[in-house]
Amino acid sequence: MRAQRLDTSTLTLEVTDVPVPSPGPGEVLIKVAFCGICHSDLSLLDGTFPAMGPQVITQGHEASGTIAELGPDVDGWSVGDRVVPAAGRPCGRCHSCLRADYGHCTALQLMAFAYDGAWAEYTVAQAPGLTRIPDNVSMEQAAILADAVSTPYGAVVHTGEVRVGESVGVWGAGGVGTHVVQLARLVGASPIVAVDLDETVRQRALDLGADLALDSRDPDLAAKILEITGGVGLDVAFDAVGLKVTFDQAMASLGNGGRLVGVGMSGEEWGLGASMWFNLSRKKVLGHLGYEPADIGTLARLVSTGRLDLSRSISGIVPLEDVAEGIRILHEREGSPVRILVQP
Repeated sequence: MRAQRLDTSTLTLEVTDVPVPSPGPGEVLIKVAFCGICHSDLSLLDGTFPAMGPQVITQGHEASGTIAELGPDVDGWSVGDRVVPAAGRPCGRCHSCLRADYGHCTALQLMAFAYDGAWAEYTVAQAPGLTRIPDNVSMEQAAILADAVSTPYGAVVHTGEVRVGESVGVWGAGGVGTHVVQLARLVGASPIVAVDLDETVRQRALDLGADLALDSRDPDLAAKILEITGGVGLDVAFDAVGLKVTFDQAMASLGNGGRLVGVGMSGEEWGLGASMWFNLSRKKVLGHLGYEPADIGTLARLVSTGRLDLSRSISGIVPLEDVAEGIRILHEREGSPVRILVQP
């Protein structure tokens, strides 16, 4: 089969022929329909995030496809089933896994970082991590459920615990932040403020449910957020960028007792300022990663029933042989993309 292979020691990328993998016990072989290009893929490519597995690895962790082969001891699934594999697999050995609490595995192996991903014609996945996709959900939209939508869902619902009527701010309304905006609106947040440098991205955020979209360079940013929140500041802020400047702005925009959820990641260090003021304000800073396995099924149902519209989330599709072009488009933010998909 054809697969994109990254040499993590030299950070060189090549599409080449490799053997089709065989599913082991409890695993399935998936014929990949689409796989997204994520900013974490770019971070592996440029060395910001280290690889956690073999020196040469197949990237891609936002996949959709059909089951092509069942491994031993797989029940409840059939060849031809439309599925999304989870973007990680539990270690099976940590304290949580030994209690069958796989959703809180402390040594989770990440797809495309610790083991081969889905920028390939086929990929292997654990059967317990599969989600069945309704027939009326496109395979393109199904692919991005595995991270670009489910990670924001986890941030809004599980980590941020956004409640109806709470005010929300989103710093960075790109691939992840776009969906934070949509999901915050879906759970009843009001008002929702999107903050981004890109005018196109700000307009898209307004179209998808934000009540106000601001340029982070606006000298009146803080005053405008105070005005729309009635002078009290935000209840919840999501930093979908992960830079010091976005963290500082989001923190400063919180009201007393507000919650800041870190979703975006970088190598930059954050600071909380003087402990006296941090403690007096009773603000909370919460780190977020990923989602619970059941979240993909919830999101698939929301898309299937028309509650969640992802029609604007697929910004382009490239064939596997042109994966480097898709990476360039996302890296250079050409056309302000949400997600670029690879079609093997």
